[in-house]
Amino acid sequence: MENNLTDRSFWKSFWESRKGLIFKLKPNYVFGDILGKLIAEKNVKNAIELGGFPGYYSIYLKKYQHLQTTLLDYFIHPELVNKLLAANDLKPGDTDIIEADLFSYQPEKKFDMVLSFGLIEHFNDTRFIINEHLKFLKPGGTLFITLPNFKGVNGWVQKKFDKENYDKHNINSMDLSLLRNSCEALGLKNIEVYYHGKFTVWLENKSEQKPLSKAIVKAIWLAGKVFTKLVPANGTALSPYIVVKADL
Repeated sequence: MENNLTDRSFWKSFWESRKGLIFKLKPNYVFGDILGKLIAEKNVKNAIELGGFPGYYSIYLKKYQHLQTTLLDYFIHPELVNKLLAANDLKPGDTDIIEADLFSYQPEKKFDMVLSFGLIEHFNDTRFIINEHLKFLKPGGTLFITLPNFKGVNGWVQKKFDKENYDKHNINSMDLSLLRNSCEALGLKNIEVYYHGKFTVWLENKSEQKPLSKAIVKAIWLAGKVFTKLVPANGTALSPYIVVKADL
């Protein structure tokens, strides 16, 4: 599909090359505080995570929020999912798994909450990919989307030291106005779009980097941490993430 900036072979090689995939999720996992408040406010009982293999948030929400969770992705390696479940004191089957093409799959049920983390920026048509989330959402349900912010310092790091990964992202999607307008055009309500998180930078291919590159990135990370401790900052330049929340 032309909207897709990645394909199955990309994700297969991406996940097979990753190290440190299996670990115990902590209660304060990224976005966990926001999700906890939302779940309590909306009385959420079940949720589906789109494009989330190996299922960190499906497992996090099962473990800490006791939701009935489902993971849907184009590429799923069941053994990795089961290892992640075991590392978090859960058993195979504690989260439902659907390996399917998001665009052709027709949901058998709808959910109180639909989530994706780092998915929509891999597609050229932002409104289209947000709309694909809505076929899983119950009327009155909550949409929760996050994406990285590559329009600031972290984006510069990605472009400089991991151009191949940077090019897999639609940088234009990382725009608060575009995201809000897309949600409004789709008829969503109670829309919130904002930058989130304390300053950080990262590299997906860190293990492949030369020592000098690693040292430069670490120096940027340290300098940013010191600066933002002295002058707390949140916005395009320094925030690592963008959050989108809305109701159907």
